Amino acid sequence: MPELDHLKLLLGLLRGQLAALRRRARAEDGYTTETIIVIALLAAAALVVVGVIVTKIKATANKIKTE
Repeated sequence: MPELDHLKLLLGLLRGQLAALRRRARAEDGYTTETIIVIALLAAAALVVVGVIVTKIKATANKIKTE
């Protein structure tokens, strides 16, 4: 069946290309978009937490009588 031979050849070529892409991706060791988004969300959450803490500290400090 020549059709199967063509499919086997194409499958082999695709596997080779996929393996090459994986090797190249590992060599670059770059961050994925998902990782960058998670880091950005964690940084934003940290800023919100710091803002809440500063606000509470200022409110408590303003209640202290200095007279």
